[in-house]
Amino acid sequence: MALSYKTRRRLSLFVLFFGLPAYIALAWWIVSLFDRPSFAVELLVYIALGIVWAFPLKAVFKGVGQADPDAPRND
Repeated sequence: MALSYKTRRRLSLFVLFFGLPAYIALAWWIVSLFDRPSFAVELLVYIALGIVWAFPLKAVFKGVGQADPDAPRND
């Protein structure tokens, strides 16, 4: 079942305002469980975690910045 434009837009806003900060806090907490690695390793971990969150949510964000394709046109 495909998500409608309105649903994807609302879900993307929810993810950006609530899900992403929660993911950042979770990643920060997980990294803090271990002894602090060198700066380069820590930077690589944060970069990897910063990229990984987007792949499962790619379908939600796809096309959200464009006009609603289902809206009637005023030609």
